Amino acid sequence: MHPGSAAAFRASIREAAVMDASAQSGEAGGDTTARKPAPKRKVGEKARKTKNARMSRPAFTIQQGEDMLLYISNTSSQSEGLLWTSRRKKVPKAKLLKYQKKKKKTVCPKSRLERKAVKEEEEDKFPEEDRWGQLLPEEVLINIFQMLVVQDGAVPFLCRVSRVCRLWNAAAATLTLWRKVAVSHCWIQPARGQTEKTSNRIKETFTWLAQNRFSQLRDFTLCHWATSADFALETVSEFCPHLRSVHLSYCRGVTGSGLRSLGLHSRNLQRLNLQHSEFQVEGLVDFLEEHGKQIRQMLFTRSHRNDKVLAAIAKGFCPDLELLEVNKKLDSKDTELSVCFQSLQKACPKLKIFRMFNIQIQHKAMRKRDESEAGFPLLDEFCIANTEYSYMTDQVLLDVLFGSNRLRVLDLRGSTRITTFGLAQLPCPMKKNLQLLMEKWGPTLQQLDITNQPFTEADLEVALMFLAQVAEADTLLSLNLSGTKITVQALRPVIERMTALGYLNLSSCRNLPRGVKKIYRSQEEIRELLANLH
Repeated sequence: MHPGSAAAFRASIREAAVMDASAQSGEAGGDTTARKPAPKRKVGEKARKTKNARMSRPAFTIQQGEDMLLYISNTSSQSEGLLWTSRRKKVPKAKLLKYQKKKKKTVCPKSRLERKAVKEEEEDKFPEEDRWGQLLPEEVLINIFQMLVVQDGAVPFLCRVSRVCRLWNAAAATLTLWRKVAVSHCWIQPARGQTEKTSNRIKETFTWLAQNRFSQLRDFTLCHWATSADFALETVSEFCPHLRSVHLSYCRGVTGSGLRSLGLHSRNLQRLNLQHSEFQVEGLVDFLEEHGKQIRQMLFTRSHRNDKVLAAIAKGFCPDLELLEVNKKLDSKDTELSVCFQSLQKACPKLKIFRMFNIQIQHKAMRKRDESEAGFPLLDEFCIANTEYSYMTDQVLLDVLFGSNRLRVLDLRGSTRITTFGLAQLPCPMKKNLQLLMEKWGPTLQQLDITNQPFTEADLEVALMFLAQVAEADTLLSLNLSGTKITVQALRPVIERMTALGYLNLSSCRNLPRGVKKIYRSQEEIRELLANLH
């Protein structure tokens, strides 16, 4: 192109651009001479942001070369003519769903034969190894559920697996799987109130379970029910004729109504465990007075309000009682309890297990012992363990156990007033020192705990050496010598002989070397100790 013609061409393009800009400004704002002044903004009013109109870019760019003009396109081949795209307007979700529903086609319901054919086709798609749960014999599935119920409990395991398929539902409905059930408070979160709707739902679910699953129930446990505990007892007693054991753990609001229902309907009830639960004392006393003859095991937590329960047992309301256990809350200050053992011996001659934990017993002697009295002739276990102090003396221990020839477990932890002389007076023929105690109990002794007992070094050495000689190698399982004057010479024969020993406590034993005074909890650790002692 000639230079003169190029200059003329550039001038014409400039004029066209000016005319185009003036035309666009005229269309957008009209006559510029007639434009009104902008209104004044009031005090405190924010300036409004003016929206600038989106200007479309030209579809080309012109660049000047040495003797020519270059025309460069701004559009791509894929989006030719598309300079910018506007945002889509948001459609409300409800309107979109309504529009989609209009588009749906009405489908005629399939007949039973068609549904069956479709189901068979779907089953053919999956191999048999992927449908093993539906092909198991029901008896095998019940045995599997039984093992899991023993480990995890019937609730909520059986409730969950019953929703898998029809076969699992039928297996989970087997009544023999529901003989032992523990129901906890799992409907609401802890520390939250319970609405009326939630309470009604709980009662409906529990009633359905009692009517349809609990007909063979034997052992029932209720945990952490602050309300509706009476309702649960009344429902279970009504629909569970074979109920033998009831355990209320950390429950509140148990009144005489629920206990009375147990007495009227549960004729096979033998075990009642109310430990760590709040109950109406008068209601329980009335229950024991009317139905205590069927109770074989009684467990409760002691407080100053329920001492009447122990008094009711001492009156003879439970003549066939075999287990009596009384414990104390850790934060309770009511630790002292007056107990008349003579009344208990007369009222409960069949007692086999007697336990009182963390309770300071004050013996209440009423009269001298008759020669005709047999004490506790069937007593197998006697535990009076506490961590504070004890009023138990040699004479009291003799008054309790003078007729207990079958005694197998004796736990006197914390009873610092008991001496070897007192143990020697027990029905088994023993003398004053520890050696003769080992002579009597050594052949059958499985656990020995003489923590903080003031035996001399010589007495311990002779007694343990005698124990190693008379006892079998696999008899002694646990040995606690904490706080005693045991020496290496007295300890070595016992460790060498007792191959089944799995627990050894040597803490606070001053006569042992450093590095040895600790607790050994396995046979391997004890073997390493024996190697170090050599």
